[in-house]
Amino acid sequence: MNNNQNILIIGAGLCGSLLALRMAQRGFQVTLVEKRPDLRKVTQDAGRSINLALSDRGLRGLRLVGVEEEAKKLCIPMNGRMIHDSKGNTFLSPYSGRKDEYINSISRPGLNMLLLDEVEKMPNVQLIFNHACETVDLENASATFRNYNSKEKKTISADAIFGTDGAGSAVRKSMFESHKPAGRTGGFLFSFSQQWLSHGYKELEIPAAENNSYRTYKNALHIWPRGEDMLIALPNLDGSFTVTLFLPYENSDYCFANLTSPKMVHEYFNKEFPDVVEMIPSLAEEFFGNPTGPLGTVKCSPWNSFGKVLLMGDAAHAIVPFYGQGMNASFEDVVVFDDLIENYFPSPTSPPLGGGWEGLFKEYEALRKKDTDAIADLAVDNFHEMKEHTAMEIFQKKRKLETAFEAEFPEDYYSKYSLVTFKESITYSEALKRGRAQDKAILNLLDDGKINEEMSLKEKLELVKKATEAILHDDEVAFG
Repeated sequence: MNNNQNILIIGAGLCGSLLALRMAQRGFQVTLVEKRPDLRKVTQDAGRSINLALSDRGLRGLRLVGVEEEAKKLCIPMNGRMIHDSKGNTFLSPYSGRKDEYINSISRPGLNMLLLDEVEKMPNVQLIFNHACETVDLENASATFRNYNSKEKKTISADAIFGTDGAGSAVRKSMFESHKPAGRTGGFLFSFSQQWLSHGYKELEIPAAENNSYRTYKNALHIWPRGEDMLIALPNLDGSFTVTLFLPYENSDYCFANLTSPKMVHEYFNKEFPDVVEMIPSLAEEFFGNPTGPLGTVKCSPWNSFGKVLLMGDAAHAIVPFYGQGMNASFEDVVVFDDLIENYFPSPTSPPLGGGWEGLFKEYEALRKKDTDAIADLAVDNFHEMKEHTAMEIFQKKRKLETAFEAEFPEDYYSKYSLVTFKESITYSEALKRGRAQDKAILNLLDDGKINEEMSLKEKLELVKKATEAILHDDEVAFG
């Protein structure tokens, strides 16, 4: 690599900031451009995903750049799901039977600010805010931006451009608009899909009690599953909880289309979530004051064009939030990319190898896309699991059995959730394949009465493992 290797990263959210920091640590000249103001200098808007679930795959990315311990200071451990039934009863369903396995509630802006502070310390990084990307010249690796304040346009050229500008990516839009039919010179084929759930989301807040104490149990992700509807709550450091309502847009007794008055909102909450009403004193004001957001999955290919532009993070693979893996998957993107880079740029002074950026981008996408497709599918699965299945008796039996397996045989069994969340050594696609087979095996065995209380836990585990392997074999025969 030489001094001409200039990197332009478009989007200074979580993925872009982590990537900028890592590329700067490797010695690249980095320009990081963000369309919004510097979030360290402005007040955050209410109602827009202010906290996230950070788990092992994401922590690995933070460890890579040396900020894991600082990030953990922003975290609140969540040991399991606290299920709130319709009668006001609660029970904690642990995320794992192994000790010290939990996910963390963390402030999105807080973590983003931490990363930006570290990026700003690097002498080889230029940070630019309030500049919206309007177009990208894919073949020549340049992008044109408009300054929100002065309205002036600015074009920045680079050796490689990374689009980390989120689900509404302007870089991806340029790739989509630049595709041409096969046989046309100068173009490439670009596939894009965006699938929306019939549900939207609205964020509310349970404020802190006196002396910043918590109004309900602190160390859990709280879920109120109601079949079609669902409420979740994550704890914040100041004693509050960020509450998210997931509700159909229409065609339901209660939906965003008909919750049009404070009276209707209170009627709905008093019926479905009576224990929450007393904890949100400004319920109606927040409901009507905060925006309603859509929930969608973005898949596209290729992620790179002309060996000069690459999509990463949500720009390449936005997912719905129900596995708590959106940020973690984006951070893992950076880890996977970083694992490959030395094969192409072995040192700051040597010339590129293996086709340089083009070779690197193609290998990265070939390695990574199947896994981001897998976590996208798993996230949709978990949406239905959280709002419907967590309240079902057979599901609760399955979770208790899996937790017991993990506690007693920690090296021999990982639930699907644990494979995704706590076992970063395997890929998302492997976790999907094995996790789905295990779920099917346990549910079938429970439903058929083949697991009974007379059996030892070891015998139950051996039965589950045997049934799982049979399902995996059948799937290989059917699809292999």
